[in-house]
Amino acid sequence: MQDLLPRQKEIFRYIEDTVRGVLESYGYAEIGVPVLESTQLFSRLVGEATDIVEKEMYTFEDRNGDSLTMRPEGTVGVVRMGQENGLLFNQIQRFWYAGPMFRHERPQKGRYRQFEQIGAECFGMGGPDIDAELLFMCQRMWQALGVSDEIHLELNSMGTAECRAAYRSELVAYLEDRRDGLDEDSLRRLETNPLRILDSKVPKTQELLADAPTLTNFLDEESQAHFDQLRRVLDQKQLPYQVNPSIVRGLDYYNKTVFEWVTDSLGAQGTVCGGGRYDGLVEQVGGKATPGVGFAMGLDRLAMMLDDKFESTAGADVYIASLGETARAYALLLAEDIRGNLGHGKVVVHCADGKLKSQMKKADASGARVAIIIGEEEVSKGEVTVKHLQTGEQQSVSAEGLIGHLSEILAGG
Repeated sequence: MQDLLPRQKEIFRYIEDTVRGVLESYGYAEIGVPVLESTQLFSRLVGEATDIVEKEMYTFEDRNGDSLTMRPEGTVGVVRMGQENGLLFNQIQRFWYAGPMFRHERPQKGRYRQFEQIGAECFGMGGPDIDAELLFMCQRMWQALGVSDEIHLELNSMGTAECRAAYRSELVAYLEDRRDGLDEDSLRRLETNPLRILDSKVPKTQELLADAPTLTNFLDEESQAHFDQLRRVLDQKQLPYQVNPSIVRGLDYYNKTVFEWVTDSLGAQGTVCGGGRYDGLVEQVGGKATPGVGFAMGLDRLAMMLDDKFESTAGADVYIASLGETARAYALLLAEDIRGNLGHGKVVVHCADGKLKSQMKKADASGARVAIIIGEEEVSKGEVTVKHLQTGEQQSVSAEGLIGHLSEILAGG
């Protein structure tokens, strides 16, 4: 798990604010779901044979002996919330959420055991048009963040449960004849969740899969029509994509459309956003049949992409330096007056002893455009010294005229 230092946290906040603006422009409403849920909820809906349930969940017993799990992903909790609060059946909903998720994975660059996600979930819409809307919305987010040239879309269809069952039999037969070429993890998955072998990053396994049967050849007529229509809409919008039959996602609840937004700039951790349809999930939590589709994006990886190009705005606009006990007290009161009347700008007060030269170094380091210098003499005269840090010019300004003077300086750029 990682600490988020001020610059990282500022980038995270920038991403969330930017993405929130896009989501709200599409009519999505923000929700919140608990960090802790019943372990059974995840094991039953995510899938007993998935890596998340088998190896990655943080699970413990509380004081009542109930098994609880720190949420490893967001969709299941949103479905549970929607069902319990009567928000899903025979209704159209567009939700979004943000917050930490937890998985016990091997820590590496871009992959942490506590990681931040923003997710969107839609209910009550079974056609490919809502799938397309989600993808258009993602593309608009990448454009707003300035990373659209670094991210590309990969797309697949997983069809229905019946499609996957037929495909699974063919895939297992193919792989059984080639067991000697499989890595240890793939051999384990062959018994529990063979479709996950398609997502293997082991080069030898990927070579072996080159001639394996593909899921797209097993799609039923409805799933194929859904996928074809989605592709036609994307083509009409001229949104580039690549059909990737290896995309199966790591969760059991997906059906029909699945997708990943991938970058080449982060090495092995190239997926920055992924999602798809989960039309049977509401029924699994006890609700009536309700179609669903959504995605989740990783803020950690997006922040890594933005790090070199991000310009911080966390610094001060005005820095107040003071010399002497009376001046220090006056500086605090003056700062409050500026904040209350200026209406904009960030004001930082040097709340410590220190020579003026040392304080002015801190003013320069803060990024402030203006320094206000207050000594005992200035207090007695009811004035302050205002210094333009970029030019070095300074002048005396009365306390009464200070707000108007600062407004002109800050408005001038």
